[in-house]
Order: sequence, then C-alpha cells, then structure tokens
Amino acid sequence: MFKKHIPNTITCCNLISGCIATLYAFEANFDMALLFIIIGAVFDFFDGMSARLLGVSSPIGKELDSLADDITFGFAPSAIVFSYLCTSHTHLVWMPYLAFVMAAFSALRLAKFNLDERQALGFIGLPTPANALFWGSLVCGLTEYEVAFDGLEWIILVGTFISCYLLIAEIPMFALKFKHWGWKGNEIKYVFVLSCVPLLLLLGVSGFAAIIAWYVVLSEFANVTKKK
Repeated sequence: MFKKHIPNTITCCNLISGCIATLYAFEANFDMALLFIIIGAVFDFFDGMSARLLGVSSPIGKELDSLADDITFGFAPSAIVFSYLCTSHTHLVWMPYLAFVMAAFSALRLAKFNLDERQALGFIGLPTPANALFWGSLVCGLTEYEVAFDGLEWIILVGTFISCYLLIAEIPMFALKFKHWGWKGNEIKYVFVLSCVPLLLLLGVSGFAAIIAWYVVLSEFANVTKKK
C-alpha cells in the first residue's frame, strides 16, 4: 500500500534537509543552514504524526528517523560550529574539528532514546532538535551582530562540550504535551510558551538560542520543585 511509504518519505525529506543544511554550513552560510535545520524539524514532527494517523508505524521507520535526525540535528549543527570556529581565525588548527564530537553524542542520545521507555510524556536529556536550533541560532546571532573578542572560540568549545553532556544526561526535561489545558500541572509549560514570544521579538533569530537555554533552566527548576 502506498500510504505505508508516506512517513518514511517524510523522514527522508528530513534527512535531505539536514544534508542541505550541512552544505550551507560548510559554506559559512549560517542563515540558510539554520533555515534547513528548521525545515528538517518540521518534517521530523510530521513523520511520526503521519505514521500514527495512518497506522503504519514500523521498526524500520523508527531506525530511519534516528538516522535522519543525526544528520539534521547532529551533523549539521556540528558543521555550523566547525565552520564558525574556522572563520574565527583561531591559531589552533585542531580546535574546529572538536565540534564533530557533538554529532557523536547526538547519535548516542538518539540510540538511547530508542531504547528508553521513560520518555513518553517528557525527555531525559536535551532533545537533538533543541540542541541543533540552539547552535544554529547562536552562530547566526554571533555573525549577524559581528560579535568577536579574545577567547570566544574557547567559550564556544566549552559550550559544545556542555551540550554534549546535556544530550545524554539523566536530567528530566518537560515536553509540550498537555493532558489537559488547565493551568494547574502545566505552569512550567505555559510560562515557557508565553516567554518565547518576547525573546524572539527582542533577539530575532538568535532568540531561539535564548529559548533553548531558558528551556533547560525551566526544566531544572521544575525538577528541583518536584523534589521539595
């Protein structure tokens, strides 16, 4: 039946978007790289939805989704950081290559996600699409506003390793899934959604980086609140 191929076709569109994003990243066209990461995220959202709606979920679709995600949300953001470090005129020629550690940790996170049954209503660790949006929008902001100072490349490198840790960390993070639309029980989610608008209006494209950082902070705040 034709319909069983629809989700996998959408997943392949995600993968192709990631390939194009990577190409633009290597050309230091960070705006277009971010655009195709976002396009890939849209395809990633609809492939799972279409599989559930059509009732054609399959093990091969699950594995294909992870492979596509590692290209779009693992390799592409790594390429963005690599290219940015290459253009930062660092005298340490080996430094940009460390950006690709993020692609490896993204693959580890995706493999772990496939096996972890605790992530039905939330996430354990930072989702790969969020990590990709963070780095894509951050680099776009740095280049747009021509931010440059001594030691910036080291900050980027440390940030890369922090994001690698967050990808596989045993830290619960909320998902925007609602069992009901009331305020009680959804406080963190509503605060997050409402705060996204002013961040985007104030910061533009780089606002996505601030939103992802805010998401991590709110998730940890929710974890601390639950323990009390």
